[in-house]
Amino acid sequence: MAETTYHSPLGPLRLREAHGHITHLDWGPALRSELLDEPEPQNDESPLLNRAVHQLNAYFFCGLRHFDLPLAPHGTAFQRAVWQQMQAIPYGETRTYGEIARWLRSAPRAVGRACGRNPIPIIVPCHRVVASGGLGGYSGDGGTDTKHWLLELEGWSADRPRTLFDAPPDAQEAEAEPGLGLQ
Repeated sequence: MAETTYHSPLGPLRLREAHGHITHLDWGPALRSELLDEPEPQNDESPLLNRAVHQLNAYFFCGLRHFDLPLAPHGTAFQRAVWQQMQAIPYGETRTYGEIARWLRSAPRAVGRACGRNPIPIIVPCHRVVASGGLGGYSGDGGTDTKHWLLELEGWSADRPRTLFDAPPDAQEAEAEPGLGLQ
């Protein structure tokens, strides 16, 4: 498994690839502690990891609205279905746990658990899934503060959250199909 570390506005992010697909994006206190213990972090050169770093950089500097990377997150069939639905949420918009649950004929809590187990956050945008009455939780480093920051980066406003019934912010941008990118 090849990996590289990208220094983002959220702190260091570790990307991992296997068999030509991104499988993990990790960050948080455990990664920061691990990097302090390593004399030099492992940074494998691969075209895919380089492309992923380039796309993350563009995302954080508001130049990328949709990731175009081959992904292979490991999870149950239900988790992968939730992650596919998350990828279909357009940049700057949100969906509720309940909306995704209805599409999958499931329960909002099950969707929330799948969001919390997303191994490729940001790229598979679990931050775009919110509770019907507010932000909901976020398992990434920084919790809901990070979720709010990512949503604001995309132009979302807590004063007026976008929902399924709002028009996309850019009428020319086509909505992604559910399942786009996941293997």
